[in-house]
Order: sequence, then structure tokens, then C-alpha cells
Amino acid sequence: MGPFHITSEEVRIMEIRHSAPQDLDRMAALYVQARQFMKETGNPNQWGPTNWPPTDLLRKDIAAGRSYVCVHDGKVVGTFCFLQGEDIEPTYRDIQEGGWHYDGPYGVVHRLAGDGSVKGIGQACLDWAFQQCGHLRVDTHGDNHVMQDLLKRTGFAYCGIIHVLEDNNPRLAFDKHI
Repeated sequence: MGPFHITSEEVRIMEIRHSAPQDLDRMAALYVQARQFMKETGNPNQWGPTNWPPTDLLRKDIAAGRSYVCVHDGKVVGTFCFLQGEDIEPTYRDIQEGGWHYDGPYGVVHRLAGDGSVKGIGQACLDWAFQQCGHLRVDTHGDNHVMQDLLKRTGFAYCGIIHVLEDNNPRLAFDKHI
């Protein structure tokens, strides 16, 4: 996957590319900002208590080629993890109070964060990931109304509840398929 360029009225040019080790400090800063934003918007528990995500996980994501950054005017303004394949997210095997709308290979976006400097970073990242595979699954904390609104606005449908390994808080699961 090469660089992906996005243009819109709000965003002159945004490039999505693989993260590199030299992006790690900026990515960590983005997550600090994201945790503060979540706290301010009524979602203090999704990443806050554990200072999620840990730096070791970010390093592993970069080394595995599943970490991406969003670059605007030469500055990293967003980051996320993206992986795709068959049964790639073990915590998605058990979905409660509903079910996935589609079977087969899928992509997953995790740890999406932006610095707020450019409108549309979250949507750009989700659109890019969807273009890679045509079937995305995403989960988010019940208090993350900002992410839930973004998912609904971009065509994702609610599927049910999953549980992650990091904490005991249930996550709302969504998917989107061509």
C-alpha cells in the first residue's frame, strides 16, 4: 500500500502512510491529546486510566506494518492501527446482543487519534481503510460519542457488544461492507 492522498474542501492534501520509528514521539503526543479530548467530551475511561496505548504496542504496530500516520502540510496530524484478513481480531469472535452483518475477511481500525488541527482526519482514516478492503469492523467505548457519531455518519451499522482484553468495559461494535 503506497501513500494515499485525500482532497476535500476542508483538507487541501492529506497523506496516509505507514508509520516509521521516527514517528513514535509524535504518535505518543497525539495519544496524549486524544486522551485529554476524550476526557473533555465525557469519555475519560476508554484510554485514560491505563494511558492507552502503551509505547511498546505502538513499536510492535510499526514493526508489523500495521501502524499508519496521517500527514498534512508535512506534519503528522493523525494516527491509527489497521489490519486486515480472516478472523484477525480474536475479541470479535464473541459478539453479544447482536451479531456481525457480514462474514469473511475484514479490516479493523484501532487506536484512531487526531490532533484536531484538520477537520476530517477520522473520516479520512476510516475512508482509507475501507478502500483497502471493503469490509471494516470497529469497536468503541460506550462513552465515546464522538467516535460513535463518526461511525454512523460514515455508514457503519451497530452490531452488538464485544469485550477487549485491556479492561472490563464493554465496547460497541460496528461494521461496514460494500
